[in-house]
Amino acid sequence: MSKLTQEMLDEMKKQGVFSFATASKDGVPNVVPVGMLIAGDDGKIWLVDNFLNKTLANLKENPKAAFYIWNPEAKESYQIKGTVTIENSGADYEKAVAFAHAKRETLPAKNLVKMDVEEIYYVTPGPNAGKKL
Repeated sequence: MSKLTQEMLDEMKKQGVFSFATASKDGVPNVVPVGMLIAGDDGKIWLVDNFLNKTLANLKENPKAAFYIWNPEAKESYQIKGTVTIENSGADYEKAVAFAHAKRETLPAKNLVKMDVEEIYYVTPGPNAGKKL
């Protein structure tokens, strides 16, 4: 398992919207913009599921997912890959609901998607592009 550095976590806080990619069990890709992707207290990446219909269906069939960290001011950009679990009860789920409702009370916060980070790659253009950290 790989771990995000503090620099990566800081860049995540600046990003706002992330492209989150999944694939069905047959390998059909899906990518969606998500705004509630944060570093969890447990060292995993948390994604609050408000409207993840096809994404959630894909994750139930195939728990592999990816996203990237990028913003215009960042020195480096990274692709993050891992395996997810889905929770809809418990203390962490309640924290995720509170986080979503602090942003907007009407958000449904149906599930908490937790990603174990397994691989990190550079995606900044240049000689390190595509290299695994």
